[in-house]
Amino acid sequence: MSDQADTPIVWSNKHLRLAVEAACVAMWSWNVEDNSFRMDPRGFELWGLPWAESVEFEQLSAHIHPADRDRVRAAFVATRSVAGPYEIDFRIILDGCVRWVSARGQGADEGIVDEVMFGVFLDVTGRKQAEEGNELLAGEMSHRVKNLLAIATSLTTLTSRSSKSIEDMTRDLTRRLTALGRAHDLVRPLPRSQGKAALLGDVITVLLAPYDDLGAFSGRVRVAVPRMGIGQRSANAFAMILHELATNSAKHGALSSEAGALEITGSMIDDHLELVWAETGGPQVDETPTLSGFGSKMAGQIVDTELNGAITYEWQQSGLVATVTARALRLPD
Repeated sequence: MSDQADTPIVWSNKHLRLAVEAACVAMWSWNVEDNSFRMDPRGFELWGLPWAESVEFEQLSAHIHPADRDRVRAAFVATRSVAGPYEIDFRIILDGCVRWVSARGQGADEGIVDEVMFGVFLDVTGRKQAEEGNELLAGEMSHRVKNLLAIATSLTTLTSRSSKSIEDMTRDLTRRLTALGRAHDLVRPLPRSQGKAALLGDVITVLLAPYDDLGAFSGRVRVAVPRMGIGQRSANAFAMILHELATNSAKHGALSSEAGALEITGSMIDDHLELVWAETGGPQVDETPTLSGFGSKMAGQIVDTELNGAITYEWQQSGLVATVTARALRLPD
C-alpha cells in the first residue's frame, strides 16, 4: 500500500475557490475591533449591496427583517463568549422580497487572526420555504383530522338514535363516513401555490359514482354545474347532503329503477349557488312523502348552518326535484 493514501490532500486557493463557488457560499470576515465587515462579491450580491472595501454592521443590519434585527445583533455579540461553531438563520429584505440567510462561524474567538473572525453566509431561502410549507401542511392536516373526528362523533351519536338495530346503524354510519372520506380525499391540503379547493363538479361526480357504476345502469347520472372551487367544510356539507339524497333515491326513487336517471344542474343567482337535483324515470309518485327521517333533518340542518342556504323538495310524477341553495361566500371554507 502506498504511503500516499495516508497523506492529506493539499488544496490550492484555486481549488478552494471552485469548491466555495460550487456550494454558493459567501465568505465574510469581521474585525471585532472596529466592527467592520468584509465580504467576497457573492456576499455583496446576497445582501444587495454595491461592492466596497468593507461595510459597517449597521449597513447590513438595515437589510435585516425588523423582527430578527435585535436577535441577530445579540447573537453576533454573543459569539465572542460562546465556544465552538455557531449558526443563526435570519431574514433579510431586498426590494420588498424576503430571503433567508444562514450565518456560520466559530465562537469564543476561535480561529481569530489579528482580531479578525471568519465565517460564511448561505442563502437558505428554499429550505426555509419548504419547512414553512411542511409546517403549514402539518397544521392543516391536524385541523382537518380534528374536524373529521368531531363530525364522525356527531354522526355516530345521531345515527345511533335513529337506527332500529345495530346492523342498521353499522350500515348507515359506514355509508355516511365513506361519503365524508370521498369529499376529504378531493380537498386534501396542497402547497400554497396550488391552492386547497376542489372543483364542485368533481366532488359531485365522485360522490355519486357508486350509484352510476352499475353495469347496465351506467351513465344515468349527469352533472352540469359551474366550474368553481369549494373548500373542505363545504365539501363535507355537500357530501352529507348528496349522500342522503342518493340513499333515498336508491331506495325509493329514480336510482332504484333501471329506467331511472338523475340530473344535477347548477347556476349562480346573485350571490348564491343553486343546485337542482332532478330525478326522472323512477317509480311514480302518487302522494307527497313525509320528510321526518334523521337523514332529511340532518341535510336541512347542514345546508342552513354550513352553507348558509336552504333545501326545498318538490315531488313531481316523474320523480323528486330538490333545490339546494348555498351562499357563494361560504363555499371556499
